[in-house]
Amino acid sequence: MKGPLFYSKILLFGEYGIIKDSKGLSIPYNFYNGALKTDENPSNNAIESNKSLKGFVDYLEEVDSNLVTFDMALLKEHVSAGMYFDSSIPQGYGVGSSGALVAAIYDKYATNKITVLENLTREKLLKLKTIFSAMESFFHGKSSGLDPLNSYLSIPILINSKDHIEATGIPSQKNEGKNAVFLLDSGIIGETAPMVSIFMENMKQEGFRKMLKDQFIKHTEACIDDFLDGDIKSLFKNTKRLSKVVLNHFKPMIPQQFHDLWKKGIETNEYYLKLCGSGGGGYILGFTEDIEKAKQALRGYKLEVVYNF
Repeated sequence: MKGPLFYSKILLFGEYGIIKDSKGLSIPYNFYNGALKTDENPSNNAIESNKSLKGFVDYLEEVDSNLVTFDMALLKEHVSAGMYFDSSIPQGYGVGSSGALVAAIYDKYATNKITVLENLTREKLLKLKTIFSAMESFFHGKSSGLDPLNSYLSIPILINSKDHIEATGIPSQKNEGKNAVFLLDSGIIGETAPMVSIFMENMKQEGFRKMLKDQFIKHTEACIDDFLDGDIKSLFKNTKRLSKVVLNHFKPMIPQQFHDLWKKGIETNEYYLKLCGSGGGGYILGFTEDIEKAKQALRGYKLEVVYNF
């Protein structure tokens, strides 16, 4: 048995800011995906995944039934039969591995589910986000619900605020485009919870809160507007500003060995780096006006192009 595929996602802009109700922009990333599956001879990974699904099933029984209900009998039967999540999405890399699993479980087992084919009003999108937030909290302690939403719908999502999200269009890909968004592999697995707790601790300082509002959120929102408007020149100006702010104020979220590389990008303008998800490891997101130059400058690092424009 194998279920439909659910894709990874990339939060292009908005990490940390969306916790404080600022804008965000999330896009599906079809390079990685996952599906629910049962095998005759399961691998060790499949057995591990099945174990963690058992814990998830127990958790789902406690989720508010006014919000969402599942066909628990069928879900338990499948998990007992060894069902697991067969996924190529790297865990702890900020590309939504738990989000894809949550989307797959909702898609297959939720009763009265909101489907992708119906008219997705703002109310329906918010309801889905709330459901996914409750489900994904099992993995992160606190979840915005955006990763599963992106994975479930497989369309770009613009987050205007907690209560205002919408499906959006993004500039079309140009395969020969020099401008590019890329992923840089840090080679380290990142943990979301400790990074979020560092952020929450920093939020207790007035100076940090002011920087977040006046610089981090301001530049993030400018980047989103530029990207959606296709204003490339302004986009790179604002991405550079954002990259600087992150280097100065989010150092613990950037693996130590990438501090100099980050700085070099800002100084040479060959690329600009930013956090991909909560940071601390996993992928680092990069933006460049010339992908060939960036590849040269980042020789020796694992780089994947996500989007040419």
